[in-house]
Amino acid sequence: MLTGAVCAGLLLAGCAAPRTAAPGPGPSGGASRTASADQAHGAPRLIAPAEIPGLGPATRSRVPANSTQALVVKGDGPHSHQSTAVLYERDPAAGWKAVSQPWPAHNALRGWTAHHRAGDLRSPIGVYALGDAGGRLPDPGTRLPYDRSEEFNMPGTGFLGEPLEGSFDHVVAIDYNRVPGTSPLNKVRPLGAAMGGGVWIHVDHGGPTRACVSLRRDDMRQLLLALDPAKHPVIVMGDAGTLGR
Repeated sequence: MLTGAVCAGLLLAGCAAPRTAAPGPGPSGGASRTASADQAHGAPRLIAPAEIPGLGPATRSRVPANSTQALVVKGDGPHSHQSTAVLYERDPAAGWKAVSQPWPAHNALRGWTAHHRAGDLRSPIGVYALGDAGGRLPDPGTRLPYDRSEEFNMPGTGFLGEPLEGSFDHVVAIDYNRVPGTSPLNKVRPLGAAMGGGVWIHVDHGGPTRACVSLRRDDMRQLLLALDPAKHPVIVMGDAGTLGR
């Protein structure tokens, strides 16, 4: 989340295991048939679907079963405002694979937290749906609902003195403490105002945010064009150490 009134609060390593047939009489009358014997006879090996690299079992368990698209944002450290984002998609048989290059990103000034509060200058750790977009500029062609409004305006300067103008030219709302299916501008906070809100993915301005995640303009546009509601996209966000648990 950036400085300003609007943004005020806010798994590909494959695992292959050789197939072992059920124990039973082998060619010699008693030996069990092994995976090596299977391979010698041309039997295929069973390969487990690929997981998103760097995500531990606790994090993977939070990705909804029906989600086949995930933007993974890994922070450099729990107190760092620099991150890397990669978009993944899941094939039912092959598993997850990267469909973008690594994108440099920024997160909140003070890093990450699993207990986000309004004004703490930390980005919330977790897995959240991505369902609504908007911005000051016209819809670039996203399949997400897109709210174009002049209210997506961010004057002033950031924490490093960088201009914030244009940061909200395009945004994607992160479903943290918001009403899904509404404009990113909707200020209703179901968990209460103290829990923060208005956490978005938006155009990077060259410095840390208040709670949001920011991507370079071209990368933001690629993301908007790639996100598909039919794939139930989510963002998996947090510092690398926490996401690895």
